[in-house]
Amino acid sequence: MTISPLANPTATRDLLEEFGLATKHRLGQNFLIDNHVIERICALAELGADERVLEVGPGIGTLTLALLQDAARVVSIEMDSELEPVLDAHASEHEGFSFIMGDALKVAPEAIVRACGGEPTAFVANLPYNVAATIILQFFQTMPALTRAVVMVQKEVADRIAAQPSTKAYGGYTAKLALYGCVTGRFEVPPRCFMPAPHVDSAVVRIERRVPAALAGLSGDELAARRASVARVIDAAFAQRRKTIRNSMGSNGFGKEALDAAFTVSGIAPTARAESLQVEDFISLAQALEREGAL
Repeated sequence: MTISPLANPTATRDLLEEFGLATKHRLGQNFLIDNHVIERICALAELGADERVLEVGPGIGTLTLALLQDAARVVSIEMDSELEPVLDAHASEHEGFSFIMGDALKVAPEAIVRACGGEPTAFVANLPYNVAATIILQFFQTMPALTRAVVMVQKEVADRIAAQPSTKAYGGYTAKLALYGCVTGRFEVPPRCFMPAPHVDSAVVRIERRVPAALAGLSGDELAARRASVARVIDAAFAQRRKTIRNSMGSNGFGKEALDAAFTVSGIAPTARAESLQVEDFISLAQALEREGAL
């Protein structure tokens, strides 16, 4: 059983008071106080003893201290400078822990690799909800050794991550993330598990790195280039999602003749809407457009 010593209201209040943070509501943070949630996150992460774990938004280290029980090393990125003394105290007590102060979206991957002593293999975090979706996609794009992510996000973001085609939550983000991984686990986290209780529902999702079958066998550089091409197609297709895919893409950088030829080759109806297509359809369409010289 994985136990975080901070995953209860008393320990959280005591630590906040110790570091003079108890009354600073400007932190705008909701601290996890339910160890059962911590247990489920760690179970879903399935960390090995030799793994290097990356965390974003550690706060006071509630999840961090649990991760350190399972992994060889944990590196956390925290933006709030007032939490630095708390994290520094944890680092002095745990040899396998270090942290980087800064914006996770701006920290260079090379700096993360140096801090981890190698490329991180797992991303486990209770993410800042306003940037969660962007961080997840960016880390899968820039850290090829990352085999999985287990992240807590706002329920609506989890819905987008796990959405299926032809549903309201399915969009360009879902399709682009599917170029890198697929959801293999999820559970809900109610507001009562936090202090103070947030006004939104949360969910934890596990995303395993996966290369779509249509891209299997490509080298690292070829795979990166193909994903970038497909992402461009996805962005254009969803740019005006109420329009047909032909009209949306035609208004966003693609010629109608090349599109019509590519639709014929890929077997996609030009009258379809982007939300009805699987990631494999976008891959097929991108390949057809490349043959037409339109990508």
